[in-house]
Amino acid sequence: MIAERGENFDCVVDASVGIKLFLVEPLSNRADVLFDRLTDDPPSRFYVPDLFFIECTNILWKYVRRFNYPADAARQDVADLTQLPLRAVSSAALVDKALALAIQHGSTAYDSVYVALAERLSAPLVTADEALVRRFTGTNLDVHFLGDWPW
Repeated sequence: MIAERGENFDCVVDASVGIKLFLVEPLSNRADVLFDRLTDDPPSRFYVPDLFFIECTNILWKYVRRFNYPADAARQDVADLTQLPLRAVSSAALVDKALALAIQHGSTAYDSVYVALAERLSAPLVTADEALVRRFTGTNLDVHFLGDWPW
């Protein structure tokens, strides 16, 4: 269960959630509400593997190449992304567990590194990737779909 507004809330967010702060996509409004928790008193803490930043940057690159998203806007989005008060954790510290999770659950190593971080922190992972949620449904791993926020 999540903490009420004004109470500390820790979670891991993946790139499918973080990118919604910059691109208008389904569930962008939910991502905005979730990220508003970073300004609570006390502020909530959102954790990401350092891979998060390159994944979001790659999504923006795809939008520039495929959808004519303005390159200047993408550059500003990357600058704003790096200014978010996210707590980055080295992916190198998570790769062994991520590989084990990927093999066991048929998930990519990219996705599994977020799950590994959430498990390490005993915090929920929030994702907009419904397939990722399905892969870990019925396990003791705390993976939540952004569309169900708040849960």
